[in-house]
Amino acid sequence: MQIGRVAERTGLSLRTIRHYEEVGLVIPSARSKGGFRLYTEADVERLMVIRRMKPLDFSLEEMGDLLEVVDALAAEDPAPSPEEAERLRERLRAHQQIADARCEKLRAQLLAAEDFAATLKRRLASSRR
Repeated sequence: MQIGRVAERTGLSLRTIRHYEEVGLVIPSARSKGGFRLYTEADVERLMVIRRMKPLDFSLEEMGDLLEVVDALAAEDPAPSPEEAERLRERLRAHQQIADARCEKLRAQLLAAEDFAATLKRRLASSRR
């Protein structure tokens, strides 16, 4: 599928998808005879993973490292050695801990925001009396 359809499916802009290509986070699976980028379902899934990392403030470097780990763990030819697989799982655990900590921070921010919105609602209600 072409980049426009991928943008529709992922909710990412064309510019963002091209940027991710430039920094190596996603590589179009092929190019058409006219030179258009062509993406597969696997490419779309990869972009959705990247999209889910954005709210957690993963840097491009962190995204790249995490995708590298996931790709290496999923590799079948050549499959990682048991020792390498364990090192990869450790890196994956580290990313998971970072994601968990950032989710907790977002939950705290949401609670503070909801508290503030409730305060405004109470003030508005009391000003009508």
